[in-house]
Amino acid sequence: MNEVTPVPPEVPGGTEHLDVLIIGAGISGIGAAHHLSQKCPDKRFAMLESKASFGGTWRQHTYPGIRSDSDLYTFGYGFKPWTGQPIANGDAILNYLEEAIEDDHLEPHIRYQHEVVSASWSSDRQHWVVRARNTQSNEFVYLTCNFLWMCQGYYRHAEGYTPHWDGVEEFKGRIVHPQTWPEDLDYKDKRVVVIGSGATAATLIPNMADDCAHITMLQRSPTYFWTGENRNELADQLRELDVPEEWVHEIVRRSILKLAKDIQYTSVSHPELIKEELFKVIRGYLGEDFDMSHFTPSYRPWQQRLAYVPDGDLFEGIKSGKVSVVTDHIDRFTPEGILTKSGELLEADIIITATGFNLCVMGDIAFDVNGEAVDFGRTFTYRGIMNSGVPNMAFMFGYLRTSWTMRVDLVCDFVCKLLNNMDDKGARVCTPTLAEGEQNMEALPWIDEEEFNPGYMQRSKHLMPKRGDHEPWTFSADYYTEREQLPLVSLDEEALVYEDAAHAVCAGASGNQP
Repeated sequence: MNEVTPVPPEVPGGTEHLDVLIIGAGISGIGAAHHLSQKCPDKRFAMLESKASFGGTWRQHTYPGIRSDSDLYTFGYGFKPWTGQPIANGDAILNYLEEAIEDDHLEPHIRYQHEVVSASWSSDRQHWVVRARNTQSNEFVYLTCNFLWMCQGYYRHAEGYTPHWDGVEEFKGRIVHPQTWPEDLDYKDKRVVVIGSGATAATLIPNMADDCAHITMLQRSPTYFWTGENRNELADQLRELDVPEEWVHEIVRRSILKLAKDIQYTSVSHPELIKEELFKVIRGYLGEDFDMSHFTPSYRPWQQRLAYVPDGDLFEGIKSGKVSVVTDHIDRFTPEGILTKSGELLEADIIITATGFNLCVMGDIAFDVNGEAVDFGRTFTYRGIMNSGVPNMAFMFGYLRTSWTMRVDLVCDFVCKLLNNMDDKGARVCTPTLAEGEQNMEALPWIDEEEFNPGYMQRSKHLMPKRGDHEPWTFSADYYTEREQLPLVSLDEEALVYEDAAHAVCAGASGNQP
């Protein structure tokens, strides 16, 4: 938790005031700006982005072969058709986002190189005061806004997650985390060990294999992989019939979502069936004699994300002999490489730690409400969109098993509806608020680990807002559930407390944190 920087009683003269301030110009922020411009056209808004350009994750990650691990028909926006390959590389995604910015003329609204440091709510003034550092000039800028919309993503960009290993300082080669890939890394004819077997490793390895002397995927525990051609047969057929791209996008999107729903359901009801289907495809590449223990996790399918391997490129690398898989624990690093618990020495010139990322909540920004620091881990989430006791603020957190962006569109619709509802009733403030009888409600983790338990969530669950045991203090990680529920939510329900300019309470009760 960052320390709260007290805001001066009067912010500097000439401070710009906005109706809505969006934090982040990645896929969530651009989606929010689109919906805001379409559904709340009279709102004055801006977007603050810490980097020199848009794109977020897709701008930050520059490792070889960077690509989506979700299809772009569902990872793309509902309002903008995707026309390329289902699994797209980083450049293609950035081009898509650039087009979205151009389509809605969003560029004038984006303030690049503005790193938000603190956000302070004043009930007296009924607005947020946001303090940002211009990373180019190193000067601080103040902005005020009625409503704050957090679209900054969910992991710490400055550093990836790297466990502690004994002997790291002894290794004579180079150690690299994919999240901060160095431009000068030369892996031509080098021996490379990649620690990890998630989506990043599955992307890196086949894209480096031809240039390396050899590359080894070292995994502590296996990952479920699935593969197929990087094309969508249904989309191809519809295009042959000259179906408009908007229709192609929507039809294929629904088809993929239905298939994903069926697979996720079967993963719970008949996990062995799904496992066998996944293994059958891998054996098709590697043969019946391959040791499938390397691809047999201890958890059931979809308790963590399935890593997609388009066109089987990872398995083609293994079959060619350029790539090998080792399933073992690390004992220690040595000058020559990595010694495993079983006693095998994996010699390496370069070690890549594809070991995940550090989750960050609300961009690690110091928040306070009337001078009192906000600990989001002690708030209850209002429908996974707002937080108890925090006025006029929404945050974007997508799905973990369905494409992230599928939730972006739903949340954007909800927030725009809320903003218009506030205007209709003449309200200046809306605060999700626990009723008196809810103060001692059981605080449940953001995600039920029986449903989904990746390492980054387990490491950071204490930082995330809590779920309650009943609506609206819950978060459904299921797209189909929220697609039906969110549009029907009454914005006049008791949990939402409104105030007009005179601080009159329009609805709800009092209380905020568990």
